Amino acid sequence: MKAGGWPRRKSGSEETLSAGIGEDSNGINLMEFSDEILLHILSYVPCTDLVLNVRRTCRKLATLCLDKSLTHMVLLHKEYQVNKDKVKQLMRGIGKEIHQLNMAGCYWLPSHTIDHVIRCKNLVKLNLSGCHLTSLRLSKILSALQHLRSLAIDVNPGFDAGQLSSECKATLSRVLELKQTLYTPSYGVVPCCTSLEKLLLYFEILDRSREGLILSGQLMVGESNVPHYQNLRVFYARLAPGYVNQEVVRLYLAVLSDRTPENLHAFLISAPGSFAESGTTKNLLDSMARNVSLDALQLPKSWINGSGLLQHLKFNNPFYFSFSRCTLSGGHLILQVINGGKDLKSLTSLNLSGCIRCLSSDSLFRKAEDDIDSSILESLVVSCCNLRHLNLSAAHHHSSESLGKHLCQLLARLKHLLSLALPVCSITDVSTNTDKPPVQSMTNVVPPGLGKKIRIGVPTYTKNFLEQSNQKSQSSVFWTLLENLPFLKNLELIGSNFSSAMPRNEPAIRNSLPPCSRARSVGDSEVAAIGQLTFLQNLTLAQLPSILTGSGLVSIGLQCQHLRSLSLANLGMMGKVGYTSALMDMLKHCKCLRDLRLEQPYFNANTQFFQALSHCSALQRLCIISRSGTLQFDAVMSFMANCLEVVMCHMFMGESLTVCKTLQQTILQSFQADRPALNVIIFPLLHEDLTEVIRDVPMMHLDEITLFKSRVAEEPPNLWW
Repeated sequence: MKAGGWPRRKSGSEETLSAGIGEDSNGINLMEFSDEILLHILSYVPCTDLVLNVRRTCRKLATLCLDKSLTHMVLLHKEYQVNKDKVKQLMRGIGKEIHQLNMAGCYWLPSHTIDHVIRCKNLVKLNLSGCHLTSLRLSKILSALQHLRSLAIDVNPGFDAGQLSSECKATLSRVLELKQTLYTPSYGVVPCCTSLEKLLLYFEILDRSREGLILSGQLMVGESNVPHYQNLRVFYARLAPGYVNQEVVRLYLAVLSDRTPENLHAFLISAPGSFAESGTTKNLLDSMARNVSLDALQLPKSWINGSGLLQHLKFNNPFYFSFSRCTLSGGHLILQVINGGKDLKSLTSLNLSGCIRCLSSDSLFRKAEDDIDSSILESLVVSCCNLRHLNLSAAHHHSSESLGKHLCQLLARLKHLLSLALPVCSITDVSTNTDKPPVQSMTNVVPPGLGKKIRIGVPTYTKNFLEQSNQKSQSSVFWTLLENLPFLKNLELIGSNFSSAMPRNEPAIRNSLPPCSRARSVGDSEVAAIGQLTFLQNLTLAQLPSILTGSGLVSIGLQCQHLRSLSLANLGMMGKVGYTSALMDMLKHCKCLRDLRLEQPYFNANTQFFQALSHCSALQRLCIISRSGTLQFDAVMSFMANCLEVVMCHMFMGESLTVCKTLQQTILQSFQADRPALNVIIFPLLHEDLTEVIRDVPMMHLDEITLFKSRVAEEPPNLWW
């Protein structure tokens, strides 16, 4: 197949609103609406289309499109069709009117395009995270932005704070909010920001260079300027795996330990794995216990485990707690955190992911799989009655047979919940026989790799089967839970023992732990219950071993019409894929779906699958991870030609390196000219160079879809604008 032989995308932005001007079949003229109504309608149109296209259609729209309510805040984040020419025209047209500019994740724009930000003299907030930015270019831009108060940037290798001009440093001295993503050991611009009230740090430094050299976490000579934290109210640090990230964050914390800011009310450190407490961090925590009252807290698990820290810290009106992966017992949770319910009505977000003992008594003889203490969960629900985001994943929260005390029944009281993450085994009806898997699934138990192939395109379920599943699910505690949470937008059901086949900085995992025995009672009927969530936007289902036909997915596709993000992983038995037909039927109804992540061994991405996926007209990002999985070259190309919005295609399968490289190159040659943001990676999942390939993925895609993780209550709500 020759490159460029596939149809190119036609420019249709001019047709978005202008086609509707004039009278429709009922004689209604859009231009007769009031200015207020038209401004509300126009607020849903991308700013680039408003300025470059819509305002040219008539005089009235020419005036309205330049209204301050539409031009003060410009969002280019995830506007994938924006190119360098559009940015240039936009800045020339309304640059002086822009007060907030978000270009986060515009990785496809050339570095010189960022220079046009200089025209935005009145900028107050600027987000350039994920953009190509050197220290000299940053200096030039910031020197012209005297009103700037909020800034987000990346610090890449080669960054030199010594190249920042005095005018640039003057601007930075007035910045109150800074978000800085570090790809190299550096203080970045922090020492220049002498008025900081909010500091967000994302550490993405690799332990080794591309050449294999081991990196050091020590900062370069000349960069050891002391950060100014005296006005700090919010300190947040998120670390990617690696010891260098830990070394560098300690340098940032050292200043805090000397003098803890009096106004500090949010202190959050998210660190995977083991992050040992040092003398410096211990002094910092002791100082915080004496001098500050917190509203938000997150600490590495080793800083909390075995210590009495929580009983000494003071909380004012807490809105966010994260004790992810901590060995916090239920008794400690009640006494040290909930505090009898006196202070927790303000709590809106709680992350207890991986806290295997948080809902259990303090017994030393308790096993991880033992039943929870329902009185602890009941105290939590009563005390934190205004929770909107709750994460209880990565643990075995098994309910006992106490009447009315099932986890699902207790959580149903949290009427304000918008986001919920649960382990699969926690939604099992206690009355169900959990000592053995359902009879139907026993017949499907086969060693991995020896599963009989399922015929693709032939439905393995019937309408009668769907009706039976719905009738069964309506009597379950899980159905009752969702029935009482009608406004839930984000739902995650993740197996307690699930681990993705593609971790961050390591080779692909070949084997995973078996699912919890109680999870075997969760199947198609429970999945069908999710269909009653009318406002559901984001759904994750991982490690549900008793999914037989996937019929519940069809219910979700039919009824959850606002679904924007779908992540499915390891559904059914690992030796075969039995839900493909149902998945294809589901996708035909997902008109709003933008992100699809599918992780399933032996998945066959064939013509029928991609034809069904082509019904998702709004799809932008696709990620398929499949050990021993296969794909069809022509099917992928046809899909890319039909789905004009797709800008990210990641496939890590069982195909050869030659097949993968050929397909990747063909996609790029055929479609990148019309899709400037197109990011394509086709690569063998078990190849030894996988980690090197992963490091080139734009952080926005890597963090949001390619890598699997629980996202409920991962960060405090509204952490950044």
